[in-house]
Order: sequence, then C-alpha cells, then structure tokens
Amino acid sequence: MITTILLTFGVLFLAELGDKSQLMALTFALRYHWATVLAAITVASFAVNLIAVGVGHFLGAALPTTVIAIFAAATLLIVGVFTLRETLQPDTGEDTEKAAPQARTRNAFLVVLSAFLLAELGDRTMFAAMALATKNGWLGVWLGSSLGMVAAGGLAILIGVTVGKHIPERFIAVCSGLLFLYFAGMTLLDAYAEHLGTVVIALASAVLPALAGLVIVLLRRRENSAPAAETTGEPAIAPIPAPHSAATETPARRRTA
Repeated sequence: MITTILLTFGVLFLAELGDKSQLMALTFALRYHWATVLAAITVASFAVNLIAVGVGHFLGAALPTTVIAIFAAATLLIVGVFTLRETLQPDTGEDTEKAAPQARTRNAFLVVLSAFLLAELGDRTMFAAMALATKNGWLGVWLGSSLGMVAAGGLAILIGVTVGKHIPERFIAVCSGLLFLYFAGMTLLDAYAEHLGTVVIALASAVLPALAGLVIVLLRRRENSAPAAETTGEPAIAPIPAPHSAATETPARRRTA
C-alpha cells in the first residue's frame, strides 16, 4: 500500500505541475487568505479523487465531462466578473475584511472549493487517478493522488503568497479577475474544442480577458479624466479690497487725525 501511495503521489504531483488547477491555486492565493485556499483545495482534492477512484476501480465508467465543464466555466466566470467588479468600485478606505471576516472567509472557502471540484472533474489528473485505480488498491491510490494534488496546490499557494507581498492589492485583484476569465474560456475549449490543440486553445482563451482588460482601462481613463475636467473651470477670485485713500476717510477720522 505504501508503494501505491508513493507511486500515485509522484504521478499526480508531476501531472499537476504547470496544470490549470495549480495556476488556479496561485490565483486564489493572491485573492484570499492562504489557509482558506489550502483547506478548500484539500477538501476538493480528497473529494474528486474519491470519485475518480470509485469510478475507475468499481464502475469503470466515464463522467459527463462536457456538462461538468459548463458548470466549472460558469463558476470561474462568475468569480472573475465579481472580482473585476470590486476593482471598479471607489476606494473608501475601509477594510472590508475586518468588517466581516467570518463571512468573507466562509464565502472564499465555498468559492475555491466549488471551483476546484468542478475544474478537477474530468481533468487529466482525474483520469490518471482512475487509470491507477484499475490496477492498484483504491485506498492507496486515493490517498496518494489526493496528497499529490494538495502538495502541488500548496506549492502554488506558497508562490502566490510570496509574490503577493510585493504587489499592490488592486493590481492583484485585476490580475486575478482576468485569470479567472482565462480559466473559464480554457475550461470550455478543453471540453468542446480539444482538437484545436494546446497552443490554439491557450491563445483563444486569452480573448475574453483581453476584452475585459480593455474595458477596465477605458473605464479607468474615464474616471481619471472626470476630476481633471472639473478643475479646468476658472477658480473663484476673492474680491480685492479697495485701496485706502484720503477721499474715503470719514469726517470723524479726519478730526481725530
């Protein structure tokens, strides 16, 4: 069993390196607290690999990957839109995370969990776990594959946390939102246009975030030009007091002089 765990761990860890799910982990780590992201990835990894082991070892059936891809893309699209929407709101100087930390953490956990669970269903790493489960013990494959995915996700989270310390928060939010849109397009193209090839899918997936980024730039320019337009008007000139002269002196002042 230990041999199966180690074998599966190595296979899944190497398969996750540079994969879409690892990039998603890095993106979520830029947006949410690392502990919340790691906990959600752990739960999602054990859940999706349990399904993979059950399907591969006991059923030998395939999952409706196209239907799952639609839900996964929709989840990533919603997360990306709301993330970009937050960046367009004016900065009021209030710390929203301190205002409601419990609600924010709970929502982040559910978002990461649902996104990872849907993204991993039907992914190549899941099929790898299914294939390993057909010839090895299901328990060892389940533990090894889950730990391998968590380790790869943890590595991405570490990179995200390290990089995020040196980047402005608003810039991180914009990049995260655009990456979520990119992953949404890639998920759909991987499911419905796999024949296009990896390079074409990667380039086509960048169309949606590129358009969203262009819209954000235009809106930012409009917001920055509005205050400048307000200050182009002539400033109000304070009235200049009349110069003191002898003609304006009162008779009483003249007598006292």
